[in-house]
Amino acid sequence: MPGGPIDGLDAKLIELLASEPRIGVLEASRRLGVARATVQARLDRLQQRGIITGFGPDVDPAALGYGVTALVTLEIRQAGGHDPVAEHLARIPEVLEAYTITGAGDMFCRIVARNNADLQRVIDLMVADEGILRTSTVIALATQIGYRVLPLVAQAAAG
Repeated sequence: MPGGPIDGLDAKLIELLASEPRIGVLEASRRLGVARATVQARLDRLQQRGIITGFGPDVDPAALGYGVTALVTLEIRQAGGHDPVAEHLARIPEVLEAYTITGAGDMFCRIVARNNADLQRVIDLMVADEGILRTSTVIALATQIGYRVLPLVAQAAAG
């Protein structure tokens, strides 16, 4: 494991920060029943190990007016490689995530759009890159399980 295991206190700290991202170190130490220095040291260690990667707000694209979520599989021209395509996709704000994958496609993206017509515009922007041969798009109808990591944190702490 790249970061190594975490223990129960690490898991409780992560869970507390996930539920209350604006909590201070002093209040976290009070709630967890440990010294402020312990919380700060744990937090620093979790960041240094790359387990905690940020403290930014979670933003809901639908609340910003992007009510359509789509998952796009891309087939990439092998001669050009993935990096130029990823650079192109990074310039499109509606592309939220892009992964190099195994299987039938070469890249997988999660994108958002304001509506179905706007989705076509976003896909057209994506395929404007000569490194993309074809796409396959599915529209997400509902989120059954949103992005989450706390169950994984709990499992990692349990060993």
